[in-house]
Amino acid sequence: MLEVKRMERGWAGHYCCANRCLFRRNTLLECGETRIVVSTIGEFLTDERNRTFDTVGLDRNYETMAFHAERVDGRFWDADVTRGVDFCSQWAIKEHDRDDKANDMHEAVVAEITERLAAGDVFPSNTEED
Repeated sequence: MLEVKRMERGWAGHYCCANRCLFRRNTLLECGETRIVVSTIGEFLTDERNRTFDTVGLDRNYETMAFHAERVDGRFWDADVTRGVDFCSQWAIKEHDRDDKANDMHEAVVAEITERLAAGDVFPSNTEED
């Protein structure tokens, strides 16, 4: 089994409107030369004054995605959203106000990818270019 390092980070890992999401998780997993970001966002606030929310995608209030990482500004490894990583765990929640379930969903994806990295999976990107 290979060693997998885990780092929790304080910013959203994907979604162009993530700054308006009240729920954000971003975990970097490193194993050898492979780096993968697991990102979960949700509770997309569209009107702060009236506490109005919208979905983050088709019929979902939370979503988790994973991406290969790229070096940004020579400092950080961040999600390369053009190089997605497939996983089998649940990735979407349709219910509003379910941060507890979103945390569990994020942790399940992190655990799945960690296990696969430790076993030597190289995770090809799920894009046509790779």
